[in-house]
Amino acid sequence: MEVSAFLKGMGLGGGLIIAIGSQNAYLLRQALKREFVLTCIAICVICDVVLIGAGVAGMGQLIVGAPALLLWIKIAGAGFLFWYGLRAARSALNPAAVATVDGAAPAIDRRTVIAAMLAFSLLNPHVYLDTVVLLGSIGGQQAGNGRWYFAFGAMLASLLWFTSLGLGARYLTPVFAKPRAWQILDGIIALVMFALAISLF
Repeated sequence: MEVSAFLKGMGLGGGLIIAIGSQNAYLLRQALKREFVLTCIAICVICDVVLIGAGVAGMGQLIVGAPALLLWIKIAGAGFLFWYGLRAARSALNPAAVATVDGAAPAIDRRTVIAAMLAFSLLNPHVYLDTVVLLGSIGGQQAGNGRWYFAFGAMLASLLWFTSLGLGARYLTPVFAKPRAWQILDGIIALVMFALAISLF
């Protein structure tokens, strides 16, 4: 029973986490720039672990029962995603503003990266719907200690995915040695951000 719950949590958690989103897009960009990659990975994993644990512990039911809170989270998240989408679109349309892998563009400081990574991890309502509400409700249905094995499976999926994405991006370095590749990436990121912002309402 415990093994089944663990595998179920890992499979469902992995399916939700791997789907392209603002969090993954920002982590990928930082990984390609090789700026504070481990910090970004740690933030992504810690946020997921806390949210999944909270969901399995029952917080998901509280969020579902507080539509006003969810509305304000959606408004804040949509505003942030739209703003970052505009930044990405500007970078895609302005070759001079495109960062290169070799560090030609000035690096941003750690505090800025931490703030942005936290925002992408916590201001996107989809994160709460996926981790706290969906995983929490399914995990809460597991018998006995099965819900915690389910949670651990989902948490492990998060750790494996974000570590692989952050550390594996280095193998794409030759591709992103050209500014044109960065323009395409920023264009895709802009579309993802706009689509996510619109999908919240």
